[in-house]
Amino acid sequence: MWYFVIPNVVFGQDALSHVAELKEKSAFIVTDKNIVKLGLVDKVKEQLSQAEIQATVFDEVEPDPSLQTVQKGVALMNQYGPDLVVAVGGGSVMDAAKAMRVQYERPDIKPEEINPFISDLGLGAKCKLVCIATTSGTGAEATFAVVLTDTAEQRKLSLINREIVPDIAIVDPEMARAMPPQITADTGMDALTHAVEGYTCAWKNDFTDGLCIKAIQIVFQYLSIVVKDGNDMEAREKMHNAGCIAGIGFINALSSMAHAAGHSLGAIFHTPHGRAVGLFLPYTIEFIGEAREELWAEIAYAIKLEVPKGKKAATVLAQAIRGLAHEINQPLSIKETGIPLDSFNKVMEKLIDNVMADGSLIVSARIPSVAETEKFFGYVYEGKSIDF
Repeated sequence: MWYFVIPNVVFGQDALSHVAELKEKSAFIVTDKNIVKLGLVDKVKEQLSQAEIQATVFDEVEPDPSLQTVQKGVALMNQYGPDLVVAVGGGSVMDAAKAMRVQYERPDIKPEEINPFISDLGLGAKCKLVCIATTSGTGAEATFAVVLTDTAEQRKLSLINREIVPDIAIVDPEMARAMPPQITADTGMDALTHAVEGYTCAWKNDFTDGLCIKAIQIVFQYLSIVVKDGNDMEAREKMHNAGCIAGIGFINALSSMAHAAGHSLGAIFHTPHGRAVGLFLPYTIEFIGEAREELWAEIAYAIKLEVPKGKKAATVLAQAIRGLAHEINQPLSIKETGIPLDSFNKVMEKLIDNVMADGSLIVSARIPSVAETEKFFGYVYEGKSIDF
């Protein structure tokens, strides 16, 4: 038995206006300082005002949000007593808001204790959660996963429970218009990685396959267009939809080895999440290889890639993804991210430990040994295709 869990999704131009239809009384807006500067929080506050909902703003969420930031937010929530939490931002903001909401409603559960085996969290008794995406790729507005950083342990915590899914996801492309090209590229690669891994992991299923394939097709068609011209609103809307679609797809199937490796690299070197997982994606396709060859071929067919006779679909797909990444100025090796080799080698043991402890690795169609993981990292650092 499995479950397919999604929030109520409001999408398209002017989707933000749905906020004015909410019936709550007091909102706690979770965001970051950059989103405030861009004026996006003001747009949300305007809609809340129309609904006569009072709003308080917490704008201290950082990239890769820490457990400490969550605790700070919860302390303010306890002070104000909101019946609505509104996350306005990218994946970091939405993940922090989800964790804050859990501890606000269930003070007996620490954010780091969130896991799939807690049943009947009872969320919704004190507040609703609305997630308004300002980036197009994390899919966090539609998922029941939270990624937090344990700064003391230098590792990312991947926390999952079906009940923490937002009540409402707002997918309005106008909220993503201000995204600069670099973040557009990073988050677009995140969406692609979600969709590819959701389609090929060990827990893939009939309910998620179509979503993942559609998201892959949209990313290949529109990502490079919107990176070049962020005001192309057709491409912007398509990518904003793709991020959410891929989020729904992968969370109901799960991510895989590229996420395990990306979480590890990001926790230590603070590489942006989408850039990290997108970097590892073609290498993990090569590593998993034969175990999913039929599925790589299906993805290749869906995006009109020709697989020459005698060639592996995994190889062709991996190269196509590298081609897309190159077109939007994404790194193709760890070396290209600017991480010095000596610094990289010094933390190799920690990198490996993080991967082996990451829950995403469990559903990989091929799980590496410790020795293979070290070799894998060495290949990716140099930009060498996986041949083992």
